Amino acid sequence: MSIIRDKTLAAEGLKKIKWVKEFMPVLAELEERFIEEQPFKGLKIAVSIHLEAKTAYLALVLRSGGAEVAVTGSNTLSTKDDVCAALDSLGMNIYAWYGATTEEYFDHLKKTLEFCPHIIIDDGGDLVNLLHGECKDYAKNLIGGCEETTTGLQRLRARIVEQKLDFPMMAVNDADCKHLFDNIHGTGQSTWDAIMYTTNVMLSGKVLVVAGYGHCSSGIAKRADGLGARVIVTEINPFRCLEAAMDGFEVLTMDEAAKLGDIFVTATGCKDVIVKRHYEVMKNNVLLANAGHFDVEFNKDDLKEMSTKIEVRKPFIDGYYLEDGRIINVLADGRLVNIVAGNGHPADIMDLSFAIQALSALHIAQNGKDLKPGLYDIPLEIDREVAMMKLKAMNLGLDVLTDEQEKYMNSFEE
Repeated sequence: MSIIRDKTLAAEGLKKIKWVKEFMPVLAELEERFIEEQPFKGLKIAVSIHLEAKTAYLALVLRSGGAEVAVTGSNTLSTKDDVCAALDSLGMNIYAWYGATTEEYFDHLKKTLEFCPHIIIDDGGDLVNLLHGECKDYAKNLIGGCEETTTGLQRLRARIVEQKLDFPMMAVNDADCKHLFDNIHGTGQSTWDAIMYTTNVMLSGKVLVVAGYGHCSSGIAKRADGLGARVIVTEINPFRCLEAAMDGFEVLTMDEAAKLGDIFVTATGCKDVIVKRHYEVMKNNVLLANAGHFDVEFNKDDLKEMSTKIEVRKPFIDGYYLEDGRIINVLADGRLVNIVAGNGHPADIMDLSFAIQALSALHIAQNGKDLKPGLYDIPLEIDREVAMMKLKAMNLGLDVLTDEQEKYMNSFEE
């Protein structure tokens, strides 16, 4: 039985799911295939991803293949209550609501695991952590799972170092059809969609400080550059520093950049990227936004201690008033700004990511019992299949090597 906030919102949620399906042709093709083949028949799948319309459609596609599916969110502020109601109206078990407390959030995760899934689809690693801890008994049927995001893979790799991963997991985030499009183009567009809509502030002419220059943060930087911002990048990786510089961006330390920025966006996957000493030198009315998975990239406790007053200035904008009269504006409570204060990634992009998820779940269903505990790359044939399906859907051409070219490319003698 679902645990949701308001069943009366179902009609609006169903409209949203129907809308995104129109822009997810690869997932729609997989749905048709799954309906015919029933590859998940008899299996239970637990899903913890940002619970909005695109995730809902993924869950429905998995169910179309015969799976029993339970769904929760992966962030307390990214869950859409109307989408939860829609899935509940379609007979799926949903455990989530917008604005859940930390206690409620983990209760929802545990409820999602209670039916002892065979496969998990995780986003950030919370399901994995529970299945190694207080929900270990719920792992009795588990074959394996898939991890959606960079932060989740960091946590999985830390487990592997400590030899504390008990089942196989697929590194969905590392698939080319995921990180090359979702991370760069999805994050790049959706972050600025959310920031500009929420603040109604022009980006052109502003100084933007982007913390990090991985796939997500480079997408954020490049789109800001295209919108007329002066972009400064901060990094800890020397290769990425060089990459940012050769892409035309100024590269400084955060201590240097803190004095200059009008807007700060963090996307590093690390904690305490911005702390008290940085707040002390920031301009009045700066905007702070986070595009990393967890709300730890800038230290909110430091900011609270420095503030004489905190007030909601606009929806999703908290103003922290400092003793010297400056105001520091935090967007979306420091959580993922693109989905908390916006619509998340475009459906066209999530079509690729969630097609990889669906086929990776199928790979686990078919092969997981033969895999040792560990983290596995997405097989090239899955990645390529999704790419080819998307090319077809977009009516894009692709050249093919002749037999003679194939021979030349694979020979050391010619």
